[in-house]
Amino acid sequence: MSSSTPSTANGTDDKKYKGERSPCDPSRVLHIRRVPIEVSEAEVISLGVPFGKVTNLLMLKGKNQAFIEMASEEAAITMVNYYTTATPHVRNQPVYIQYSNHRELKTDNLPNQGRAQAALQAVSAMHSGNMTLSGTATASDGGMMPGQSPVLRLIVENLYYPVSLEVLHQIFSKFGTVLKIITFTKNNQFQALLQYADPMNAHHAKMALDGQNIYNGCCTLRVEFSKLTSLNVKYNNDKSRDFTRLDLPSGDGQPTLDPSMQTAFGAPGIISSPYPGAAGFAPAIGFHQAGLSMQTMPGALGPLTIPSSAMTGRMTIHGMAPTTIHSVLLVSNLNPDSITPHGLFILFGVYGDVHRVKILFNKKENALIQMADATQAQLAMSHLNGQRLYGKVIRVTISKHQTVQLPREGQEDQGLTKDFSGSPLHRFKKPGSKNFQNIFPPSATLHLSNIPPSTTDDFLKDLFASSGYTVKAFKFFQKDRKMALIQLGSVEEAIQALIDLHNHDLGENHHLRVSFSKSTI
Repeated sequence: MSSSTPSTANGTDDKKYKGERSPCDPSRVLHIRRVPIEVSEAEVISLGVPFGKVTNLLMLKGKNQAFIEMASEEAAITMVNYYTTATPHVRNQPVYIQYSNHRELKTDNLPNQGRAQAALQAVSAMHSGNMTLSGTATASDGGMMPGQSPVLRLIVENLYYPVSLEVLHQIFSKFGTVLKIITFTKNNQFQALLQYADPMNAHHAKMALDGQNIYNGCCTLRVEFSKLTSLNVKYNNDKSRDFTRLDLPSGDGQPTLDPSMQTAFGAPGIISSPYPGAAGFAPAIGFHQAGLSMQTMPGALGPLTIPSSAMTGRMTIHGMAPTTIHSVLLVSNLNPDSITPHGLFILFGVYGDVHRVKILFNKKENALIQMADATQAQLAMSHLNGQRLYGKVIRVTISKHQTVQLPREGQEDQGLTKDFSGSPLHRFKKPGSKNFQNIFPPSATLHLSNIPPSTTDDFLKDLFASSGYTVKAFKFFQKDRKMALIQLGSVEEAIQALIDLHNHDLGENHHLRVSFSKSTI
């Protein structure tokens, strides 16, 4: 073969090629590198199927390479664009895809092409049959399980830390190409539908991930096959995404994160490359050192341990360089005549464990509040920023301080700085505690619990009324008289009543527990 220039060198470059080379012009033939030797033809074909018809395939197993030919150049371009933002994995190994010098694959006279042709026919038959997998098996090895869908339904239980669409994409991409994800809340549970390129990927992911925790001790994944065989995604935003179509509108649905959260979590709806060199993946709120090394556990997701040292420190957010997001909040526009460190401890303690509170000596309408970790700080900020407290609308932002300093011996402080780290009133000390599932925004209806058996509704109504609150309605839970709901005159009243009466001694060794309710009476 006499080849003077690369353009006429019919693939000799590919044979010589070792390191990175300059990208070629778009071609409908794609060159796939670092293909694990045990991979089947069907698995390689499944990388291309989401983007259009795959018309030919050449496996070079000895070289850990493959060539795949798409029916159109457009399909190949879409595929390369998609895989530059999300590295595809086959059998848990990353593979690399680029345009080939070849314009088409001529494989008719090559030995061992029978299996490739059989796999191509099986896959195209399966797709023309619109994914009704009535027991059809694809290539002889890596065959299809009968009756399986490429769509999984996920439920996340014990949702202690927020789980985003990006986190799910990162975790599930380890098992194959994720095409589409739709997230939603149903029956008060965070759920998602996730479509793979190939039902085989869905099968592997279900086997490996069902019952695993995303973070240590919480966010448990329940994975099952969906009855749907494909998903229809209309908008690309933080709730739903079609990774094969970056042209979709973001829709005018309200984003779930308020703007202050968005700045912390990176703009949703942008697929940005995961951190370079992360072992396995870092979670959305990937606490420093908590990355999960997939190499050590092929195909399984070990629980992410979150070292306590890391809790207060660095957070890495998907698509952003690891940044230090602090667990200290700055609260401003407080009413200096009414607020105390204890009051702030009780109120912010609804959303996380408050370790220290400092009301600023020179500017008493401002306070610093140190939470147990950055996630709790985010939660408190998103729920309490803009609420009315003692007649003033308070502002809550993340402070630039990493810790709240205690006053030195002999330094005058007037009791404005308090350390609550050893308080018995923390609600979130126990991992997986029920309290994690009962975090709701401030509301005029309060949930009361830990009520002694002899307590009457009149006693509780009088307790709130005598403290200066308007009681609009009250009812005990039918099944459990240890709990009740009480509706007050306004959200502001309820916030103040929670500060005043949480932990109130009701006698009989019972202290009243007060939280915001999600329901009304």
